[in-house]
Amino acid sequence: MSSLNKTNATALSASSGVAKFITQHAIIIIALFVIVTSVLGWFIQQFKLDASADTLLIKNNPLYVQTQVMNQRFSPQEFILVAFEPKSGNVFSESTFEHIQQMSQAFSQLERVESVTNILNVPLLLNMQTLDPNLKAEEWTWQSKRYSPEVMKNTFDKHPLYTDLLVNEQQTATAIQIVFKADSALTELNNKITNIQKTVLTDELTAQQQADIDQLKRQAQPLEDKLQQQRWQEIDQIETIVKQHHDTGNVYLGGAHVLGYQLIKIIQSDLVIFGSAIGGVICLILFALFRRWRWVFIPIVCCGVSVAMTMGMFGMLGMRTTVISSNFIALQLILTLAIVIHLLVEFRQLAQQHPNAEQGELVAQTFNNKIKPCFYAGLTTSVGFGSLIFSNIQPVVTFGWMMIVAMVISISVSLLLFPALLSMFKRKEVTAPNSAFNAMLSGMANIANNHKGVIVALSVVVVVVSALGTLKLSVENSFLNYFKDTTQVRQELDFIDKQFGGSTPLDIVYTIPNPAEEKNLVVTAETIQTLQKIQHVLKQYDATGNVTSVVNFTELAKKINDGKPLTEYELTAVYHLLDDSLKDKLLGAYFIAEQDQLRISARVKDSTENLNRTEFLATLKQDIEGLGITKDSYSVTNLFVLYQDILQRLFNSQILTLGLVYIVLGIVLLLIFKSIKVALIALIPNIICTLVILGVMGWFNIALDLMTITIAAIAMGIAVDDTIHFVHRYLEENKHQNQSNESVNNTFNSVGYALLYTTLIITCGFGLLALSDFVPSILFGMLTGLAMLVALITDLTLLPALLGKFVKPKTT
Repeated sequence: MSSLNKTNATALSASSGVAKFITQHAIIIIALFVIVTSVLGWFIQQFKLDASADTLLIKNNPLYVQTQVMNQRFSPQEFILVAFEPKSGNVFSESTFEHIQQMSQAFSQLERVESVTNILNVPLLLNMQTLDPNLKAEEWTWQSKRYSPEVMKNTFDKHPLYTDLLVNEQQTATAIQIVFKADSALTELNNKITNIQKTVLTDELTAQQQADIDQLKRQAQPLEDKLQQQRWQEIDQIETIVKQHHDTGNVYLGGAHVLGYQLIKIIQSDLVIFGSAIGGVICLILFALFRRWRWVFIPIVCCGVSVAMTMGMFGMLGMRTTVISSNFIALQLILTLAIVIHLLVEFRQLAQQHPNAEQGELVAQTFNNKIKPCFYAGLTTSVGFGSLIFSNIQPVVTFGWMMIVAMVISISVSLLLFPALLSMFKRKEVTAPNSAFNAMLSGMANIANNHKGVIVALSVVVVVVSALGTLKLSVENSFLNYFKDTTQVRQELDFIDKQFGGSTPLDIVYTIPNPAEEKNLVVTAETIQTLQKIQHVLKQYDATGNVTSVVNFTELAKKINDGKPLTEYELTAVYHLLDDSLKDKLLGAYFIAEQDQLRISARVKDSTENLNRTEFLATLKQDIEGLGITKDSYSVTNLFVLYQDILQRLFNSQILTLGLVYIVLGIVLLLIFKSIKVALIALIPNIICTLVILGVMGWFNIALDLMTITIAAIAMGIAVDDTIHFVHRYLEENKHQNQSNESVNNTFNSVGYALLYTTLIITCGFGLLALSDFVPSILFGMLTGLAMLVALITDLTLLPALLGKFVKPKTT
């Protein structure tokens, strides 16, 4: 037995057999990883990044189901808005008309397009002398009448229907609405799902109903995927078409699917560009720290294999990455690199301490020394990410499971592939750590040993300040703010939002409480007055954009009728005499006579400054009920409500479950260290790290939204890793030292380097994300770097101070 094994014979346990197998059969292990990675790598092509709205919603939530029911009933069509702003500033000119016709003609050639609506082909009924129920809509368009630009300008001035829809209020821009055909097979499946889900509005779903829903969703998924790909192709085609008109005007695209497409593009771009840049920075720093290419090659291979296996696993299992979980690759790089750095530092220290030991012996002893803390760190990190599972929000739950799977793969790769690769290299002399790092760690150890009271006092101040910051946290969700102001996508979305009536749809569905006794009346004057009052309330809010309902059509009829409002009987007569296709086109999405329901369609301007969405909804409902409308007579639905609901649920869930997770984490630490005192001490840095991150977000007005709300779990996962390694090494040192100061110093001289190197590499690497155009990526990089720094500081100051004070060596 070599001197290395002799001095550590008591430490060798069952793990020795595993370590011996790894070092003696390194080629077999590497070959197995090559095979497994290749097999899983084939499934990477099935790995999908999905930014559709549905991935962010709670499927069986009553609000979601209610929205689906109303969408099924009123059948609003899918569309994309293309806004055209002539550089001449004159919308109503022959030149602009020509561009509109050219673009519209090109759009209509797209396979899935059902209709293209613009100012030239909509019925301009205001130009009628009298209201004629036998009118033919196509006879009253610019294309039929060839109205002069001046007539067109006057017609669209504050038009009851088309202002903020086809022409902005200032008449400096016009819009083309591209309406797409629905997939009949997919629509049928979704209707079947909705019909079953209706049960949750009055009762709970049975197991059989849920099974039926799951089966229908599996049938719908291939159709959804195909439709999604077609949508992306259509947006590319539309962008190609509008490029031909950039010389004469600014063109802006808007719509939910355009936003999803832009999110996908920018996230994919960030993954490629910043993923490569981060990889390059990691390589450079690894070489600068360890000064040998093997210490660059091995960590990078481990990280690459870990990410490839995970992506392949997700592709094989059909686990889709959403906007919420899009940073999982970066997180896995952090987790894998952290474990590998700890192993690497341990190996180098053993090599320095035992110059005569063989390479295989050093690798085996590294494995033996680090398998417990690495396993413990992985277990507790998984508990941190496990907090997301309790959110009851499917994409967040999926993210939690994804990170647990990623953690298992990271541990497996680090503890098996790393030593196997290292065993293939010949032993070489190890360079000593940089003197600057030596001085830094010595200084930190001195502070931890000699200034415990000051450290604790400062920590209390940090906790108080951070806790006050958490009280300022807000929950918001403006997709506009996901993009830098300077980006084209932000400018496009911002223009559509401000000039064409808002971005996020909000519907109010009013059920007539006492339908007209005279059944020959379609709608009574009282009902119209109620709708007018609701619309008046809506328009009082600065954030309210375009609002459309049956009221707009009555206002149009009033203008045509020489300013005289139509009686309820005249309205009924016009309704019945209108051509069915025109009736459906004008009123179908706003009035369902069979259900006695009317829909007010509004859009909220996401660009509104200081918009408090929770307060907006609460006040709106209060104002509506203040009109004497009972709660059961109306419902507020659509994406604005759903997103706000999911944010509120996620916020409440995270706040409630963080306490539970810390309890679970404390129990796990207790099982690991078998001491209540040690478990509580190890828990403190993790609590502080989470508090600091949330506090900073509160003080700097960084809103909790669908992207940033997971940062608490991320901070916890990062902090607990370093804590486990530090505490484990300190307790090991306590077995051989007489003074706690000596245990602290020795722990700093071993684990301290790994903590320092990991923080330096990850903070510098992910700091590059500050250059991204995607604000969530910027925040992720900044907050992750901050979490790493806070974890480092607490683990190198407060943690050793508390351990030195309360956990004395057994030989003392």
